[in-house]
Amino acid sequence: MSYLIIVAIVLVVLIGPSLWVKGTMKKYSQPDDRYPFTGAVFASKLLTALNLQDIKIEPTELGDHYDPIARAVRLTADKHDSKSLTAITIAAHEVGHAHQHAIGYGPFKLRTLLVKTMAPAERFGALILMTAPFIALITRVPGPGLLMFLGGLLTLGLGAVVHLITLPTELNASFGRALPMLEEGNILKEGDEVYARRLLTAAACTYVAASLMSLINVARWWTILRKGPL
Repeated sequence: MSYLIIVAIVLVVLIGPSLWVKGTMKKYSQPDDRYPFTGAVFASKLLTALNLQDIKIEPTELGDHYDPIARAVRLTADKHDSKSLTAITIAAHEVGHAHQHAIGYGPFKLRTLLVKTMAPAERFGALILMTAPFIALITRVPGPGLLMFLGGLLTLGLGAVVHLITLPTELNASFGRALPMLEEGNILKEGDEVYARRLLTAAACTYVAASLMSLINVARWWTILRKGPL
Protein backbone atom coordinates (compact mmCIF):
# COMPACT_ATOMS: atom_id res chain seq x y z
CA MET A 1 0.00 0.00 0.00
CA SER A 2 2.82 2.37 0.91
CA TYR A 3 4.37 1.78 -2.55
CA LEU A 4 1.10 2.69 -4.25
CA ILE A 5 0.84 5.85 -2.15
CA ILE A 6 4.36 6.87 -3.16
CA VAL A 7 3.57 6.26 -6.83
CA ALA A 8 0.36 8.28 -6.52
CA ILE A 9 2.22 11.18 -4.90
CA VAL A 10 4.90 11.12 -7.61
CA LEU A 11 2.27 11.13 -10.34
CA VAL A 12 0.47 14.06 -8.72
CA VAL A 13 3.74 15.99 -8.47
CA LEU A 14 4.64 15.29 -12.11
CA ILE A 15 1.23 15.52 -13.76
CA GLY A 16 -0.63 17.89 -11.43
CA PRO A 17 1.09 21.13 -12.49
CA SER A 18 0.51 20.43 -16.18
CA LEU A 19 -3.17 19.67 -15.62
CA TRP A 20 -3.54 22.86 -13.56
CA VAL A 21 -1.87 25.00 -16.23
CA LYS A 22 -4.02 23.55 -19.03
CA GLY A 23 -7.20 23.77 -16.93
CA THR A 24 -6.55 27.39 -16.01
CA MET A 25 -5.90 28.40 -19.62
CA LYS A 26 -9.04 26.63 -20.80
CA LYS A 27 -11.26 27.98 -18.01
CA TYR A 28 -10.72 31.62 -18.95
CA SER A 29 -10.72 31.09 -22.71
CA GLN A 30 -14.49 31.54 -22.63
CA PRO A 31 -16.23 33.72 -23.52
CA ASP A 32 -13.98 34.20 -26.53
CA ASP A 33 -15.33 37.69 -27.23
CA ARG A 34 -14.89 39.23 -23.79
CA TYR A 35 -12.48 41.90 -25.03
CA PRO A 36 -12.63 44.14 -28.10
CA PHE A 37 -9.39 42.81 -29.61
CA THR A 38 -7.73 39.47 -30.25
CA GLY A 39 -4.55 38.32 -28.56
CA ALA A 40 -2.61 39.13 -31.72
CA VAL A 41 -4.02 42.65 -31.97
CA PHE A 42 -3.41 43.28 -28.29
CA ALA A 43 0.18 42.06 -28.58
CA SER A 44 0.65 44.49 -31.47
CA LYS A 45 -0.71 47.37 -29.37
CA LEU A 46 1.64 46.54 -26.51
CA LEU A 47 4.66 46.23 -28.78
CA THR A 48 3.86 49.59 -30.36
CA ALA A 49 3.59 51.19 -26.91
CA LEU A 50 7.02 49.74 -26.07
CA ASN A 51 8.46 50.97 -29.37
CA LEU A 52 9.08 47.40 -30.48
CA GLN A 53 7.25 47.48 -33.80
CA ASP A 54 9.97 45.35 -35.40
CA ILE A 55 8.81 42.34 -33.37
CA LYS A 56 6.61 40.04 -35.47
CA ILE A 57 3.41 38.39 -34.26
CA GLU A 58 2.80 34.95 -35.69
CA PRO A 59 0.40 32.04 -35.21
CA THR A 60 1.93 28.74 -34.13
CA GLU A 61 1.04 25.17 -33.25
CA LEU A 62 4.09 24.72 -31.01
CA GLY A 63 2.83 26.53 -27.92
CA ASP A 64 2.85 30.20 -27.00
CA HIS A 65 6.38 31.62 -26.86
CA TYR A 66 8.70 34.43 -27.78
CA ASP A 67 11.47 33.53 -30.24
CA PRO A 68 14.49 35.78 -29.60
CA ILE A 69 16.25 34.62 -32.77
CA ALA A 70 13.34 35.34 -35.14
CA ARG A 71 12.23 38.23 -32.90
CA ALA A 72 8.68 36.99 -32.98
CA VAL A 73 5.84 36.64 -30.49
CA ARG A 74 4.06 33.40 -31.36
CA LEU A 75 0.59 32.52 -30.14
CA THR A 76 -1.51 29.42 -30.66
CA ALA A 77 -4.79 29.88 -32.51
CA ASP A 78 -6.87 29.99 -29.32
CA LYS A 79 -4.89 33.07 -28.23
CA HIS A 80 -3.91 34.58 -31.57
CA ASP A 81 -7.47 34.80 -32.89
CA SER A 82 -9.49 34.89 -29.67
CA LYS A 83 -10.73 37.85 -27.63
CA SER A 84 -10.81 35.97 -24.34
CA LEU A 85 -9.16 36.89 -21.06
CA THR A 86 -6.72 34.04 -21.61
CA ALA A 87 -5.79 35.38 -25.04
CA ILE A 88 -4.91 38.91 -23.98
CA THR A 89 -3.20 37.81 -20.76
CA ILE A 90 -0.93 35.28 -22.45
CA ALA A 91 -0.22 37.77 -25.24
CA ALA A 92 0.94 40.25 -22.59
CA HIS A 93 3.17 37.60 -21.00
CA GLU A 94 4.92 36.85 -24.30
CA VAL A 95 5.33 40.55 -25.02
CA GLY A 96 6.92 40.72 -21.58
CA HIS A 97 9.61 38.35 -22.85
CA ALA A 98 10.09 40.50 -25.95
CA HIS A 99 10.64 43.49 -23.68
CA GLN A 100 13.14 41.53 -21.58
CA HIS A 101 15.06 40.75 -24.75
CA ALA A 102 14.94 44.33 -25.98
CA ILE A 103 16.44 45.81 -22.81
CA GLY A 104 19.02 43.06 -22.39
CA TYR A 105 17.50 41.70 -19.19
CA GLY A 106 20.26 39.52 -17.72
CA PRO A 107 18.18 36.55 -16.50
CA PHE A 108 16.49 36.36 -19.92
CA LYS A 109 19.88 36.18 -21.64
CA LEU A 110 20.90 33.37 -19.29
CA ARG A 111 17.63 31.55 -19.96
CA THR A 112 18.14 31.81 -23.74
CA LEU A 113 21.66 30.41 -23.42
CA LEU A 114 20.55 27.52 -21.22
CA VAL A 115 17.65 26.60 -23.49
CA LYS A 116 19.96 26.54 -26.52
CA THR A 117 22.30 24.22 -24.65
CA MET A 118 19.48 22.06 -23.34
CA ALA A 119 17.89 21.21 -26.71
CA PRO A 120 20.72 19.06 -28.15
CA ALA A 121 21.41 17.58 -24.72
CA GLU A 122 17.81 16.40 -24.42
CA ARG A 123 17.96 14.81 -27.87
CA PHE A 124 21.13 12.99 -26.87
CA GLY A 125 19.46 11.85 -23.66
CA ALA A 126 16.54 10.43 -25.60
CA LEU A 127 18.97 8.53 -27.82
CA ILE A 128 20.72 7.14 -24.75
CA LEU A 129 17.46 5.90 -23.29
CA MET A 130 16.41 4.30 -26.57
CA THR A 131 19.66 2.34 -26.93
CA ALA A 132 20.08 1.37 -23.27
CA PRO A 133 17.84 -1.74 -23.38
CA PHE A 134 19.63 -3.05 -26.49
CA ILE A 135 23.06 -2.58 -24.89
CA ALA A 136 21.86 -4.52 -21.86
CA LEU A 137 20.43 -7.24 -24.11
CA ILE A 138 23.63 -7.62 -26.15
CA THR A 139 25.99 -7.67 -23.17
CA ARG A 140 23.61 -9.82 -21.09
CA VAL A 141 24.49 -7.76 -18.00
CA PRO A 142 22.52 -4.85 -16.57
CA GLY A 143 25.56 -2.63 -15.86
CA PRO A 144 25.90 -0.87 -19.26
CA GLY A 145 22.18 -0.39 -19.56
CA LEU A 146 21.97 1.03 -16.05
CA LEU A 147 24.81 3.46 -16.73
CA MET A 148 23.14 4.61 -19.92
CA PHE A 149 19.88 5.02 -18.05
CA LEU A 150 21.57 7.21 -15.45
CA GLY A 151 23.10 9.31 -18.23
CA GLY A 152 19.71 9.65 -19.88
CA LEU A 153 18.09 10.54 -16.57
CA LEU A 154 20.57 13.34 -16.01
CA THR A 155 20.19 14.60 -19.56
CA LEU A 156 16.40 14.52 -19.75
CA GLY A 157 16.23 15.95 -16.25
CA LEU A 158 18.04 19.04 -17.53
CA GLY A 159 14.77 20.37 -18.91
CA ALA A 160 13.12 20.48 -15.52
CA VAL A 161 16.24 21.85 -13.84
CA VAL A 162 16.76 24.61 -16.42
CA HIS A 163 13.16 25.75 -16.27
CA LEU A 164 13.19 25.72 -12.47
CA ILE A 165 16.36 27.83 -12.50
CA THR A 166 14.84 30.28 -14.97
CA LEU A 167 11.40 30.39 -13.34
CA PRO A 168 12.15 33.90 -11.98
CA THR A 169 12.49 35.08 -15.60
CA GLU A 170 9.02 33.76 -16.34
CA LEU A 171 7.60 35.34 -13.19
CA ASN A 172 9.17 38.66 -14.17
CA ALA A 173 7.55 38.47 -17.61
CA SER A 174 4.20 37.85 -15.93
CA PHE A 175 4.21 40.09 -12.88
CA GLY A 176 7.02 42.53 -13.57
CA ARG A 177 5.89 43.37 -17.11
CA ALA A 178 2.60 41.85 -18.32
CA LEU A 179 0.50 42.68 -15.25
CA PRO A 180 1.66 46.33 -15.07
CA MET A 181 0.85 46.73 -18.77
CA LEU A 182 -2.62 45.32 -18.18
CA GLU A 183 -3.19 47.50 -15.13
CA GLU A 184 -1.71 50.76 -16.35
CA GLY A 185 -3.66 50.56 -19.58
CA ASN A 186 -6.89 49.86 -17.69
CA ILE A 187 -7.33 46.89 -19.99
CA LEU A 188 -8.93 44.42 -17.63
CA LYS A 189 -12.64 44.42 -17.03
CA GLU A 190 -13.88 44.76 -13.48
CA GLY A 191 -13.28 41.57 -11.51
CA ASP A 192 -10.87 40.09 -14.04
CA GLU A 193 -7.60 40.99 -12.32
CA VAL A 194 -7.69 38.06 -9.91
CA TYR A 195 -8.20 35.67 -12.83
CA ALA A 196 -5.50 37.39 -14.88
CA ARG A 197 -3.09 36.78 -12.00
CA ARG A 198 -3.94 33.07 -12.09
CA LEU A 199 -3.34 33.00 -15.81
CA LEU A 200 -0.02 34.81 -15.46
CA THR A 201 1.04 32.30 -12.82
CA ALA A 202 0.07 29.48 -15.16
CA ALA A 203 2.00 31.13 -18.02
CA ALA A 204 5.10 31.38 -15.83
CA CYS A 205 4.84 27.70 -14.84
CA THR A 206 4.08 26.29 -18.30
CA TYR A 207 7.61 25.11 -19.13
CA VAL A 208 8.24 23.73 -15.66
CA ALA A 209 5.01 21.73 -15.85
CA ALA A 210 5.93 20.36 -19.28
CA SER A 211 9.40 19.40 -18.09
CA LEU A 212 8.00 17.55 -15.10
CA MET A 213 5.73 15.61 -17.43
CA SER A 214 8.77 14.54 -19.47
CA LEU A 215 10.20 12.84 -16.39
CA ILE A 216 7.46 10.23 -16.73
CA ASN A 217 9.42 8.91 -19.73
CA VAL A 218 12.38 8.37 -17.43
CA ALA A 219 10.21 6.27 -15.13
CA ARG A 220 9.02 4.25 -18.14
CA TRP A 221 12.57 3.45 -19.22
CA TRP A 222 13.51 2.61 -15.63
CA THR A 223 10.76 -0.01 -15.63
CA ILE A 224 12.11 -1.49 -18.85
CA LEU A 225 15.67 -1.67 -17.60
CA ARG A 226 14.70 -3.18 -14.26
CA LYS A 227 13.47 -6.23 -16.14
CA GLY A 228 17.02 -6.78 -17.32
CA PRO A 229 18.08 -8.64 -20.48
CA LEU A 230 15.39 -10.68 -22.12
